[in-house]
Amino acid sequence: MTDTTQDAPHGGPGDLIHHTELPTTRPSIAVDRTIQAIGHAFSWLWIVIVIAILVGVVGRYAFGMGSVMWEEIRWHISSAVWLVGLGYTMVHDAHVRVDVLHERFRLRTQAWIELLGLTVLLLPFVAVGIWESVPYFLNSYNVGETSQSPGGLPARYVLKFFLSLSFALILVAGVSRLLKCTALLFGVPKPIKRRQQ
Repeated sequence: MTDTTQDAPHGGPGDLIHHTELPTTRPSIAVDRTIQAIGHAFSWLWIVIVIAILVGVVGRYAFGMGSVMWEEIRWHISSAVWLVGLGYTMVHDAHVRVDVLHERFRLRTQAWIELLGLTVLLLPFVAVGIWESVPYFLNSYNVGETSQSPGGLPARYVLKFFLSLSFALILVAGVSRLLKCTALLFGVPKPIKRRQQ
């Protein structure tokens, strides 16, 4: 079976190109593996969230003891996991696409759309996000921001750090995807050839 990721002439009007993987490049492999490892590590925190939920429920209903701290632990950790997961989702191209026509296009057309979307929309937006979120985190850290609720967590700035981290991971994941597009369209960086099956 040959690699079907290259352009092929269109058949009938209803034909779809199902194999739409962009080529792999050495820089994108390094970035993707790093983000994937971070995503896998953070996915284990869902167990911590489940434990925090159980402790909160048992404490409230079995012992009549509600805890602001356990509630904040739950939403702090779940927020961090969701934010870090955005980069992981992008690496795996598992994010929601609103373009219903995308999968009907040839791979090169898809790559051009992806290239324009990344350079015009995603990367500038993420750059603004980093520009705004880093001072937001640093200000919180410098003043030693804590929870406004009595008995809440002492380091609110930790959560704000994950906002900056999330934008940074999306940025490098976007650059990785951009390199895959340029590898297909222009041959730069040089794509890694897949083995034929």
